[in-house]
Amino acid sequence: MKKEECIARAEKVLMHTYARYQVVLDHGEGVYLYDTDGKKYLDFSAGIAVFALGYGDEKYNEAIKEQAGKLLHTSNYYYNEPTTFAAEKLVKASGMSRVFFTNSGTEAIEGAIKLARKYYYKKHGTADSEIIAMEHSFHGRSMGALSVTGTSKYRAAFEPLIGGAVFAEYNKLESVKAKITEKTAAVIMETVQGEGGIYPADKEFLQGVRKLCDEKGILLILDEIQCGMGRTGTMYAYQQYGVLPDIMTTAKALGCGVPVGAFAATEEVAAAYEPGDHGTTYGGNPFVTHAVSTVFDRFEELNLLANVKETGAYLYEQLEALSSRHTDSITAHRGVGLMQGLEFKNPVKDIITRAMDAGLILIAAGTNIIRFVPPLVIKKEHVDEMIGILEKSL
Repeated sequence: MKKEECIARAEKVLMHTYARYQVVLDHGEGVYLYDTDGKKYLDFSAGIAVFALGYGDEKYNEAIKEQAGKLLHTSNYYYNEPTTFAAEKLVKASGMSRVFFTNSGTEAIEGAIKLARKYYYKKHGTADSEIIAMEHSFHGRSMGALSVTGTSKYRAAFEPLIGGAVFAEYNKLESVKAKITEKTAAVIMETVQGEGGIYPADKEFLQGVRKLCDEKGILLILDEIQCGMGRTGTMYAYQQYGVLPDIMTTAKALGCGVPVGAFAATEEVAAAYEPGDHGTTYGGNPFVTHAVSTVFDRFEELNLLANVKETGAYLYEQLEALSSRHTDSITAHRGVGLMQGLEFKNPVKDIITRAMDAGLILIAAGTNIIRFVPPLVIKKEHVDEMIGILEKSL
């Protein structure tokens, strides 16, 4: 099918919830994507931080083919080996104790919010609780996730949302302190804000919030859906801060393409959930969890964390140099590992379009920030290729 025909047919039947670029992608190989016309693109978006292994990883593909031919789904009334193995590996990687697999990151947030409320209910005997979230945060698009998303453009058309959410300023400990009441059940935040502009948490801030939560008997929920799974150089970003959350959420690169997320908790907090409190039909089925288990194996076999640290440092150097050459248009550069951003004076849509025309796929964070979240298998030569195309596109 020709590109124009595919786009025209899609526009007739799909809801207009995405401002899609005029490209019909067909297949991928390594860190490159190809459209239906055979055009090659260097991919620095990884399906919004999903394809950590890049495209066509042979062992990953063989693993999901094998499981597809064996057993896709059973429901959670029964045990299965892939889910057990995946949960064991996630517990080991995260430092948490118990796992609940979901179908997406948004569902992981929903489960985490419910768990925090149930823990508060069991502790205080009342459901009248509050959760402190952060301004400019993004946690998903369901009604519960929107309730703790501190960006008005995502919320305005869908209010009233679920009550009990208040918002503090990210990286300002005094702002969090000021929001705490006897009703506070939890504080939720992204360890690195993604959609809000690629803002890592300050070490003093995150450690300070952890201390506050300990002192007040409040749960700390860390959203690692985008910044987790090795993207910042450790398996989970909070591991660079010397803190452990009470609940954490993960998705995106957890499955490297299959729809899966999870939330995990400490033993004490997880015990608040009892049979019937939460559930899912598809979540944690043997197909997706075999993919998750394979992803953890491939991270280790490919030594991906070391590559993220080395290539991420090189990306930082090159983006710093690019910024210094374009001070007329670039106002800031920030990030860590292979999760970085360039902030511009003006909207970046035209830059991204020109880069795509030249064979480079980039995505934005907000209107004036270009987000760099490539596959974790990229090398320095891919950074050089990206910089060359981006510079011509500015």
